[in-house]
Amino acid sequence: MTTHNDNDLQRRLADPRECRTAFAEVVAQYSEPLYWKVRRIVLNHDDANDIMQNVFLKAWNSLGDFQSRSKVSTWLYRIAINEALDFVRHQKKRQGVSADEDLTVANKLLADEYFDGDQTEAMLQEAISQLPEVQRAVFNLRYYDEMKYSEMSAILNTSEGALKASYHIAVKKITEFFNARD
Repeated sequence: MTTHNDNDLQRRLADPRECRTAFAEVVAQYSEPLYWKVRRIVLNHDDANDIMQNVFLKAWNSLGDFQSRSKVSTWLYRIAINEALDFVRHQKKRQGVSADEDLTVANKLLADEYFDGDQTEAMLQEAISQLPEVQRAVFNLRYYDEMKYSEMSAILNTSEGALKASYHIAVKKITEFFNARD
């Protein structure tokens, strides 16, 4: 359900006299939460920043197409997650490496000056990186953001049942990853 503030923001985004100011508020309000959603998918700080620039450019360029059928946050999360997943797919094609073959994620994260986790978190990220893109997005949204399936459904344009199944399969795969390490 859209809040009064979201309704006001949507109205201002649609008004040519107020859209620049309203969009600046959108950027200020959503930059950090969107960054972390993207970062959990791509893992690298610089890549996440590049994707964030693309997200806000795409949002700005498609303001005229935004029809206020969903909340501003849902619209932005959809753009951000799609951009992050597209980046991952493009990166795999460019490198010719599948997620199953990329077993150095933990080492890359531990060497990243912006990563503030420990070895266990790095290993979790390695396990997550081996999931198919959609399972990775669903797991991140549910596990880290504690997002409801109904909201995920609106963002990912998938049924709640399919999302629940994806999440549970992802959890099983992650558990198997850790069990294989013991």
